[in-house]
Amino acid sequence: MWNLFGKSLKSRLLLGTSRYPSPEVLKNSIAFSGSEIITVSLRRNSGGEGNPFWEMLNALKVNVLPNTAGCHSVEEAVTTAQMAREIFKTNWLKLEVIGDDYTLRPDPVALVEAAEILCKDGFEVFPYMTEDLVLAEKLLEAGCNILMPWASPIGSGQGIANPFALKTLRDKFPEVPMVVDAGIGSPSHAAFAMELGFDGVLLNTAVATSIDPVKMARAFALSIEGGRQGYLSGLMEKRDFAIPSTPVVGTPFWHNV
Repeated sequence: MWNLFGKSLKSRLLLGTSRYPSPEVLKNSIAFSGSEIITVSLRRNSGGEGNPFWEMLNALKVNVLPNTAGCHSVEEAVTTAQMAREIFKTNWLKLEVIGDDYTLRPDPVALVEAAEILCKDGFEVFPYMTEDLVLAEKLLEAGCNILMPWASPIGSGQGIANPFALKTLRDKFPEVPMVVDAGIGSPSHAAFAMELGFDGVLLNTAVATSIDPVKMARAFALSIEGGRQGYLSGLMEKRDFAIPSTPVVGTPFWHNV
């Protein structure tokens, strides 16, 4: 069980809702994954009662995490966040302030400024960030209670490009909830993120654009659970030499005379 801001969650998989071939496939993917937190872009979905997409999410009984995808300035992100809170009736917000259109790398200065404004306004901000340690410190100082570092650029499927930086970030703030967000391309990438000690994984493209999104969503759910259990159990340390799994000291052996 994962306790996140007063909610008890069984799943540590967060799913995006864009690029699915149909609403039915999206619905089944969410259901088979067991995901309990779904990200929604205000720019793609008007939300509100009477909207088919919104009604479908309500029927699934999931927690909606609106995001400010596509925003490039502090003012734009703050305005979008305020609209999202009114429409989706939640203080949760995935904050994105894009600084580079090619890599979709967040603008660190604008991100911290927007986070500070929104935290003071009562939002529970989930900031989409790089794995930068100093940026993490600034976001925590701004009032964020969770961090969402990327594995690699959005939609790239490259997996964890800088394991050392992510592990350093995780070790620096052991009590801060952290979700790896963006760049996850396969279930093994997600399992690796969980083995590093992260609390969850947010992904979209790897499921939505697969041949069978429903099966892929389930595969990610299983890999995340496996990675989490592996981390909690204590992973074997790597060695530069072999150690036999069956001890030979004190055991008889035969040889030709």
